[in-house]
Amino acid sequence: YLLFLFTRKSVIQLDLANTKKALIVPAFETLRYRLSFPKSKAELLSMLDMGTLFTFRYHVWTKGHAPTNFAKWRTATTPYRVEWEADFEPYVVVRKDCPEYDRRFVGFGWNKVAHIMELDAQEYEFTVLPNAYMIHMPHAPSFDITKFRSNKQYRICLKTLKEEFQQDMSRHYGFAALKYLTAENN
Repeated sequence: YLLFLFTRKSVIQLDLANTKKALIVPAFETLRYRLSFPKSKAELLSMLDMGTLFTFRYHVWTKGHAPTNFAKWRTATTPYRVEWEADFEPYVVVRKDCPEYDRRFVGFGWNKVAHIMELDAQEYEFTVLPNAYMIHMPHAPSFDITKFRSNKQYRICLKTLKEEFQQDMSRHYGFAALKYLTAENN
């Protein structure tokens, strides 16, 4: 509920309806199954400092949310812009008419990465909201992530789909999409 209030206010202030912006909601996680949701950013920061919360996927996949720049977020009082980086997969609030998720990526893997890449290719501005946040709660692994981890064929198929997607981006956006091809190889 708090997330919605902060986001609604930001949507209006940042004129989301008339601009190409992707509002980034910083993501955090807890390893605890029970948690009192922080009622303010100050309370969330305190929980981060105490080790009750962590930046999202800090322990396993920092690349996915690193461009959010959590160090800057800690003291930010106004929205700030960040640039796309390889494997960036933040949670975003966007206009209804934004590009849809690519249907190739069902199950586990690359759905958010591909979506953010497409938004970047269409010159969306990534703006981090300074007072909004979400918290991921622990849960049992999904069927699809279990398949990804245990099935080599699943990983090979995902790699093929990624390459196909990148080629499609290159064909559709031309020279501007070259950075998406080279980012994968670095």
